[in-house]
Amino acid sequence: MTQLAALTKSLWRRWMLWIPIRILSAKHRPKIAAHLKSLGTQDRYLRFGYPATDEQIDGYVAKLDFVRDDIYGVFNRRLQIVSMAHLAFSVDPQWATCAEFGVSVDLKMRGRGLGARMFDRAMTRARNEGVSLMFIHALSENTPMLKIARKAGARVERDGSESDAYLSLQPANLDSQMHEFLEEGMADLDFQIKTRARQFLQLLRTMQEVRRGVRDARHQSGV
Repeated sequence: MTQLAALTKSLWRRWMLWIPIRILSAKHRPKIAAHLKSLGTQDRYLRFGYPATDEQIDGYVAKLDFVRDDIYGVFNRRLQIVSMAHLAFSVDPQWATCAEFGVSVDLKMRGRGLGARMFDRAMTRARNEGVSLMFIHALSENTPMLKIARKAGARVERDGSESDAYLSLQPANLDSQMHEFLEEGMADLDFQIKTRARQFLQLLRTMQEVRRGVRDARHQSGV
């Protein structure tokens, strides 16, 4: 099989399981905060390692560095974030080839593979940025996250109530670069379509309200 044929087959297999994962920016802070605050106490505990309060979540969101790190989100049709991931690159020059991953998924969206797909998306990005070691720190009871890490080939070390997962990444290649390029483009297109659809529905509702108001006014005036 030629390199081009192998690349085409790899990309096709990935697109069959495709989920629109978009890179977020500072303008998305309110939506990120809303998503995290929608998590229950247990889910906040698993995501942050403690039952974060709304104020602590606001503090976390305010400190997100969208220039240094990558923040990912999956939007529903109402343009609400239903899954969010944080790929944090090391600020220590001695660990410049390391990055840490964290993810959260709305309760209603569980069981659809969002966490695994977010991890795969972040892993591809990390490879293309020259990261050789991806790190996950999680509570030992966070079995879904640790299962995702193990499935990807990570080495998991448990220390009481906490666990660390270490995943060695392969260097970037044509496959990883093309995958990231196409994924970003398709995710942006998906978001634009959802935005336009929502704007159109809002316009229809406004028109319906105007027509209803005109009709009611006619009835009251006896016209």
